[in-house]
Amino acid sequence: MKLLLLEDDDLLAESLVECLKDSGYRADLATSLKVARSLMATEHYELAILDLGLPDGSGLALLRQWRKEGHDLPVLILTARDTWEDKVIGLEGGADDYLTKPFHEAELIARVMALLRRKSGRLSRELTLGGVSLDEANQCVRVDGGTWHSLTGTEFLLLRYFMHHPGRILSKGHLLNQLYALDQDAAAPNLIEVYIARLRRHVGKSVIQTRRGQGYVFIAR
Repeated sequence: MKLLLLEDDDLLAESLVECLKDSGYRADLATSLKVARSLMATEHYELAILDLGLPDGSGLALLRQWRKEGHDLPVLILTARDTWEDKVIGLEGGADDYLTKPFHEAELIARVMALLRRKSGRLSRELTLGGVSLDEANQCVRVDGGTWHSLTGTEFLLLRYFMHHPGRILSKGHLLNQLYALDQDAAAPNLIEVYIARLRRHVGKSVIQTRRGQGYVFIAR
């Protein structure tokens, strides 16, 4: 899944992008409110991690604007402002969670996963849909309670995205956009076909179906 990270500290931002990548997420980095606004207007994100103190204004004002515009993605505030009053203001301003600096990366990832599970209505780290079970912790899949099969990093990202959007037709371009951050080299569209073929060996053709001229759709049996 693709996340938006709004952070102006270069060293921290670089570390967070790598941490998220290692945990199976792709993050587009914005170092200012201007860039964040532009990205939100053109890209689709599952979650945003938001610093409050930016060089060109208040991250909290941006969050309030997003909520007024109807953006309902989960937002995790990540900031050095650590008083209880700051936390109340942030949560009342539209944040879903609040984490103060300094922090442990494992806690950040745990909070991100919890917010995404809450968004999808799940409680467990094992995502099950139509007989297909995806273990997010170990990045493996099984069908109808059978044997677990390990997935590559990209296979895992792709299947997880399908399972979070069942019944929705997803184009090759959209899927590529979710798999690769904006600062990465563009991947060939036929790469999606390769990974779809690999996933079908695990879950079957009937689960990930082709819609000619449109894309692919995950069918929950």
